[in-house]
Amino acid sequence: MVPGSDSPTKWIKDGGIEMEYISVREASLKWGISERRIQRLCLEERVAGAIRFSRVWMIPKDAEKPADARIREERMKKHE
Repeated sequence: MVPGSDSPTKWIKDGGIEMEYISVREASLKWGISERRIQRLCLEERVAGAIRFSRVWMIPKDAEKPADARIREERMKKHE
């Protein structure tokens, strides 16, 4: 565990670079969307750097929540 952290840190060496990953559940809590939605976003390759091990997705800890594709840019400007 990382000092000051509630969950175990997952480190995966990728081409000599160590990256920190979180689970779908942790991303769900962080982004405020369902676990199933995050799995779908990963499958659609909309989460940068997400990797799959068997049936488990690992998401880079610093990954940004993908924009909602259902909202068009013009509509977003109206709500700002």
